[in-house]
Amino acid sequence: MDRTGIFAGEDPFAIARSWLAEAEPQEPNDPNAIALATVDASGLPNVRMVLLKEIEPAAFVFYTNYGSQKAVEIEATGKAAFVLHWKSLRRQVRVRGLVEREEGPQADAYYQSRSLKSRLGAWASQQSQPLASRASLMAEVARVTARHGTNPPRPAFWGGFRIKPLEIEFWADGSFRLHDRFRWRREHLSDSWTIERLHP
Repeated sequence: MDRTGIFAGEDPFAIARSWLAEAEPQEPNDPNAIALATVDASGLPNVRMVLLKEIEPAAFVFYTNYGSQKAVEIEATGKAAFVLHWKSLRRQVRVRGLVEREEGPQADAYYQSRSLKSRLGAWASQQSQPLASRASLMAEVARVTARHGTNPPRPAFWGGFRIKPLEIEFWADGSFRLHDRFRWRREHLSDSWTIERLHP
């Protein structure tokens, strides 16, 4: 199979890290932004932008409020999909897989790496729930600031999700819309990858 250049290698996570590193100096804002897709109880899809925070040796990790709509839908199905898209590189990475929580020391460490205002904001926001006014939100920020001070602990309702892929597709723009697409696919997480080139 003619996987050379930007598609070279047998480890899709290494390729994803390489593409992200290449995008970082070129994308004007948030090169790690992903469009995360879930489905609700009726099967109706939802999609929103979140920030991918780590590409592990075998998974992709992001963080959120566990009471958010995305988290509720992930917990119900155990599945999610996302796409990374870089206009500057004319490339994208598509991922579909199974999801588990990351709520241990790794989540604690990431939470502590955030700015103080972001950490306090995580306490104050009941993400995805109806909000009476901006003023009421800021009042809650003031309340949690008074309660937790300058070193708030990670809330139990806030943490990470780890997406373990069953499919990863790498897409690169081609002349005359004859794009290059390669897909890594497996039926179970314990299986070896099957790699195939796809029609544009």
